[in-house]
Order: sequence, then C-alpha cells, then structure tokens
Amino acid sequence: MQLVQIPLPFDFELGFDRPLVLVGIPLAILLLWLLLFRRSNQETRGPTTAKRGERRLMFLTRLVVVGCLLVAAAGPTAVAVRETPGDPQVTLLVDESDSMALTPTDTAQLARDIEAGGVPVNVVTVARGTDSRVGEAVVANSRPDGSLVLVSDGRVTGGRSLDAAAEVARGANTTVNVLALEPSGVERAVSVAGPPKTSVGVENAFLVRVTGVGEGESRTVTVTVDGRTVLSQAVSEEDEAVEFTHQFETTGDHRVVATLEGDDVYAENDVYRHSVRVVERPAVLYVSRGEYPLATLLDELYDVTRAESVPSDLSPYTAVVIQDVAAEDLGDVAALQRFVIDGNGLVVVGGRNAFENGGYDTSPLSGMLPVQSGEAGDDDAATIVLLVDVSGSASSGMRVQKALALDVLDQLGDDQRVGVVAFNDAAYLVSEPAPLGTSRASIEDTIRRLQAGGGTNIGAGLVGAADLLGEEGGSVILISDGIGQTPTTLAAADRLAARDTRVIAVGVGSEIDESLLRIVAETTGGAYVRADETNRLRLLFRDESRPFSSNVLTVVDDTHFVTSGVTLQSNPSESHDVSVRPGADYLVASGTGDPAIAAWRYGLGRVLTVTAYGSDGTLDGLLARPDSLVLTKGVNWAIGDPERTVTNVVDVPDTRVGEAVTATYVGSERPTTPDVQFVRVSESRYEATVVPDEVGFVTLRDAEYAVNAEREYVAFGPSPTLSSVAETTDGRVFAADEGQAIATFAKERATKVRVVRESLAWVFLSVALVVYLVDVAGRRLNLYYGGAPIGGGR
Repeated sequence: MQLVQIPLPFDFELGFDRPLVLVGIPLAILLLWLLLFRRSNQETRGPTTAKRGERRLMFLTRLVVVGCLLVAAAGPTAVAVRETPGDPQVTLLVDESDSMALTPTDTAQLARDIEAGGVPVNVVTVARGTDSRVGEAVVANSRPDGSLVLVSDGRVTGGRSLDAAAEVARGANTTVNVLALEPSGVERAVSVAGPPKTSVGVENAFLVRVTGVGEGESRTVTVTVDGRTVLSQAVSEEDEAVEFTHQFETTGDHRVVATLEGDDVYAENDVYRHSVRVVERPAVLYVSRGEYPLATLLDELYDVTRAESVPSDLSPYTAVVIQDVAAEDLGDVAALQRFVIDGNGLVVVGGRNAFENGGYDTSPLSGMLPVQSGEAGDDDAATIVLLVDVSGSASSGMRVQKALALDVLDQLGDDQRVGVVAFNDAAYLVSEPAPLGTSRASIEDTIRRLQAGGGTNIGAGLVGAADLLGEEGGSVILISDGIGQTPTTLAAADRLAARDTRVIAVGVGSEIDESLLRIVAETTGGAYVRADETNRLRLLFRDESRPFSSNVLTVVDDTHFVTSGVTLQSNPSESHDVSVRPGADYLVASGTGDPAIAAWRYGLGRVLTVTAYGSDGTLDGLLARPDSLVLTKGVNWAIGDPERTVTNVVDVPDTRVGEAVTATYVGSERPTTPDVQFVRVSESRYEATVVPDEVGFVTLRDAEYAVNAEREYVAFGPSPTLSSVAETTDGRVFAADEGQAIATFAKERATKVRVVRESLAWVFLSVALVVYLVDVAGRRLNLYYGGAPIGGGR
C-alpha cells in the first residue's frame, strides 16, 4: 500500500506503510471499555471507588499496549531527506585504436592522479588496432550512478554510435566524462565521391576531399581515371575539397584513384579507390509537337527517339520526356501510367500548350504529376510550430538563435497559425498556436525572453511539437545546431512522418550537424535550410502578406539529387499556375515564387515536372550552363538505374576492408562463383555477402568494385560527438592533466540527496513491552507489600 506521510516539526516525516491498520485503535478502545467497565460493573464486589480506580489504570495501560501494537503493525516509517556521500569510483575507458596515435594520452598518470584524489580507478581497454567499438563499451560499462571517463577520440568504427550509447548511459544514471584531446601530429586522408554508375558521354561530377588534423605543408593530390591523370592539385588546408568532371567514352568498369603525396603517420589512407560502371546510353522517348532546343541537349546524353504522342509500346525506353503537349494530343496515357508504375521515369516540361494551358487538370495525366493546377489547398493553412533549441549546446550562441527565430517568424505570413515550443532535454510549451496577424508581437516577445540551459534531446522537442499539432498535423520549423541523440531524433522523425507532419530544419550555430538535420527533414518530407537562406521559407509557406521575389531561379531543397550542387543563374519569364502536391518534393522556385521544378515517386517510377519556361515557349536560360545541369540531373534521376531491366549482371558497391557488402545478381538461375555463395531472395534476385580483407579493386564475375582502407583511418582528432555525450549524461569535458578535478567531480556526483526510510516499529513494540512489564510488576509488588490491588479496595 502507498506510504502515507505525516509532517512533523523535525527533519523527517512519519509515515505508515499500512495505514488502514490504524482503524483498529478506536475499535480497541471500545473493546477495552466493554471488558473493563461494563463487565466489571456487573461483577462488582467491594467498594465501587476502589474498583473504578483500578479499572481506569488498567484501561490506560492496556490501551497504551494495544495502541503501540497496532501502530507497530501499521508499519511506522521515518522518512528523511539527507545528503549521503555514496561510494565514488571512476572507470577509465581507454581507446588504444590506431587513430589515437594522433592524440596520445598518459592514461597511467591520469589514473594515479584520480586515485590521489581519493577515488579508486578501474582501467578498461575498449578499442585496439582498427576496431573502435567505443559506443558498445560505454553501454557495457554503464552502471547505476556510475562514473565513466572516456579516453578516446570518439571515432567509432562499428557497433552502437556514441549518441546511442549516451542515451543508454543516461537511462542508467551513468555520467560519461570525456577528455579534451589535442592532436600532436599531422595526418591527412583522401576520399572520392562520385556516381557508382553512369552512361557513356555523360559529364559526371566527382568530389575529392582531403581531411585530417595538424598543420603541415602543402601536399599534392593526384587523380587518375584508368591510369590517366585527370587532376593534379596542391592542397594546403586540413579540410579541403576539389571538384572535377569527367566523361567516360566506353562501357564497362572504370577505375578512379586519388593519391595524396607526402608523408604522415599512416599511408593506408593516402590512396582512395572508386569504381564506376559505365553502361550504354539509356533509351529515352522524347514527345513533342514542336522543335525545341531541349531535344538537342537530350541527344548529347541519351539514345533519343522522337515522337509526337505517347505510343502504346514503351518497353524499349527507360524514360519518357514530354514537352509542351496538350492533354488531347498526349496519346496513350494509360500505357504511360503503367510504364511509370512499373519503375520507369517521366519528365513533363511546360510551355504554351501544357498544364493549365493544355487541360492537364482534367486528364488522367494529372494524377501522375507532383504538381496540380491552381493554388494549394488546406495544407498551406496548416498549423506551424516553431521549435527552438534552448539547450546548453546552444547557450553560447543564444543571441544568434533568438535572432534567427525572429527572422524565421518574419518570413511567415499573417494568416499562418503559429505556436512556439522550446526544448533542451525536454519540450516546453511557449505559446499556443494562433494567427500571426494578431499574435506576432506577443510571440516575438516570448522568443526574446527564452533562456538556454540543460541537455539536448531533439527527439523530445519533435515529439513535443507533434503533440501540440495534434492529430491534424502541420509543419514544424526546427531551429537547432543538430547536436543531439541520433536514435531518439530519428525515431521522433519517423513518428512525425507517419502523421504527415513535415519538418523544415534550420541550422544555426558554430558547429552544426547538417547531416542529422537533413535526415530529419528528408524523413518527414521537409527541407533543410541554412541560417542565411530563411527567405526560402516564404516559398514553403506562401502568404500574400509575405510575397517572395528574386531575379533568378531559387533552389528550395538542395538535399535532393536533382538540385544538390546545382547553381542557377537564369530566370525564365513565364511559369505555370500550379502548386506542389502534398508529399511531393518542391525543388526549384521561379523568380515570382511559383514552383519551377518539382518531383515525386509514382508507383515504382519517378516523375519530374518543369513548369517555368521562356516567353518564346522554350526553357530559356535553363538550357545554358550552369543551369542546364539541373535538367540533365533531373532526367538522370527520372531514369534511375539504367541497368534495372538488365539480367545476368552482378552489382557490388564499393566497400572497406573488414566491412560486409551485399552483392546482388538478377537472373533466372543462381550464379556460381568461387568462394562466394549466392542465396535466392526473390523470384529472379540473388544476394551474397562479401567481406574483403585487403585493399584494391576486386572482380566478382563480371563486376568490379573498390576496397579501401579500414574505417579507422578515415577521420582523426576528437569527434564533435564527444561534447554532446558528456552533455547528455551530465558529464564534463576535462583536460588530460585534470585527474584531481575528475576525482572531485566523481565525489560530487556520488554525493546525493537521498530519501532515507527507517522502520520505527521497534520503538512502539518496545514501549508496549515496557508498559506491560511495568504494569505487571507494579501489580505484583502492590499485592506482595500492600496486600491490596492497585487503586485501593480490601
């Protein structure tokens, strides 16, 4: 039964575990009275006064004894709140992996310094060589009220991430402290990012990145394609990227190799290999009733077939491009619909005869498109929650945080319903949703008065915003640096996506985890916006009181394949009267804020629309560089994998030494290869797991893939995640020579204000026993010496 407490004028409270037993006290009083008074009156012998005095004393003593017994049976407990020192102990989790060679630490001396502070130390080695499962080690060593010191650069190569481990540690009330390690040497690593598959004659963009730590001399990075040098450039910064383009003229597998010259600690990461499979040009059907320059651009990249309408047989093609064709002239739209649903691509380009000018809104084609005629419906009027990060990680830039929140608010129109939620390790309602036209001033005032502090839990903030929106959903504008617990954040993003609530993430701060913010945005169908791009919010939340205007096309979502890395300089003068459908990707806006490019998936296929065009009916400046890249990437995105219909071909992505990779094969029979066993996973699909043990290019049947050095050699120096781990678990960041400070902090953490409970049943049992014994002894002595009962009588 729940403890009932009675406040007392002491430093503790009296409580009862079984308070219902106390109901027996009045019953005991009644029973004793009946036994000692009523019954005795009926059997009175001798003077009444003597009998009455004896009975009164007996009544009192028996009442004390019975009352004490009942109170003891009720479970009397003293409840006190006291500060107790606890039993502090520190566990050093020591990372001895190869990447720690750049941040050496005297762990033995650190342990001695902590023990000199009066705290015992347990040293555990958690990583060696190229295996850095530091997150798993944090979880394995988390104990209730424990204190960990992570001697690591935080570069995890497998198992649980540090963010996930921090969540487990926090649940166990384990404090994870980290050391601020400074790199002592110079180390560089090179990598190449580019398409794994492309077509003959297509210009492909590759990004060579050099990362590392320490200040060193300028070094030269050289890139070769099939042994021929295509790039040689000096890099001087520890984090520098170089972009280059390349066209492949022949089909088959091609080798891209980047080499970083010069000496450093490890040579394993001075060479990076990337395999590119080049296939024949995809077959594309171009449907138009006029002569447009877009056809010439497509001819340069694809195997193009021209037609004036869509035929019934589309099997030879991977994508269909329709430009400026009215609905009544489209041809077999039903065949086109089946074609896209089966996994092929469709690009619809506007003009004088398309969309609202060509009757698309009443055509079956309309349901396939990511845009619809006219203004958007109720989705634009849905409630918006401004979710502001006020955690400790945001405290140093809180002025910037508030200024950005006010700027975001300024982008939203008066008709928008906006509420505000702040979060650190929990979510807090700041203001209920209300139309900005009447509440803008009060919301601005509440934002200015926000204060920072506490841990960071973006997931809790997202859930709080979702709860405020309720079942109707809406939009969340997240203003944060993105430093937080990834697992809880992604789980919350999935929850919002299931409720059709999109998140527009706005990155702010000196250190921003853009990758996390982008994932949250993509998961929910939203977009990521940088702090200097908040005017894009006027495109996402259109309102007449906050019109958008630009002299060039504007990229709305740069996380999409079509728009990533694209620079736009043109501004076609015309745009169709369309709005982006809910669930579609709004990619590019016209100078007047109307949709210019949008995309979505339809069935298994992909559909892209281009709804901006020039006064002459063409695509105007979109056909010239650098804008033409968005068109070619758009068609490539719609095509998808050009080999998706090809059979009897093995596909293996690039990987690293020791990391499993899945090889796939599509065909009617199981492929046979030495040392690799393929398993059937569907009617015509087989898969095999490959774990390479050395670097280089490896051939599996007719496919070649690249194997690079272990993940341990990718990044060096302290990971930015370390500070968030300490913050999440209420730990601290210490210098490597602060052993005494670590000991002091461990003692402080072990000293806690605890609720102390102590049973007092023995007190009442003792009182009952003493009273009973004194009463019996008194009676015996009185009879022995006085010859009369206590209270008089004969």
